[in-house]
Amino acid sequence: MEIKKILWPTDLSANAARALPYVISTAEKYQAEIHILYVLKEYVEFGAAYGDTDPQADYERMRQWEKETAEKRLDELCEKFLSSCPLFFRHISVGDPSKEILEFVKKIDADIVIMASQGTESHFDFGSVAERVLRCSTAPVLMVPA
Repeated sequence: MEIKKILWPTDLSANAARALPYVISTAEKYQAEIHILYVLKEYVEFGAAYGDTDPQADYERMRQWEKETAEKRLDELCEKFLSSCPLFFRHISVGDPSKEILEFVKKIDADIVIMASQGTESHFDFGSVAERVLRCSTAPVLMVPA
């Protein structure tokens, strides 16, 4: 078995980070690329609750803040833990987390997905995401207990 591309989906929670030692060890053993994926959950558009606010502008500001925060946290994570790894890429996408992860497996032609079974400090229930990824992934999935 040859592993060239590892996908590590993370919600940046402490539980999701439990997969990191497996990601690093696999990458070092196979000199594989690490693709870190963070998914911004799509929000349902809503109208202004009161006043003369612009819901679309509010949504866009919130989305921009969330993206910038995720980028900063991913940069910190990569600098702290992945500097010894041969090659890593960080990705941020928007949508349903399980769908985005499954599409990303195909997009990068991942050889393996390494992820935690559940993340608790996130905007979405990572346990249900992990279950869907495990059932539907075209690549093998290493599920690390949270």
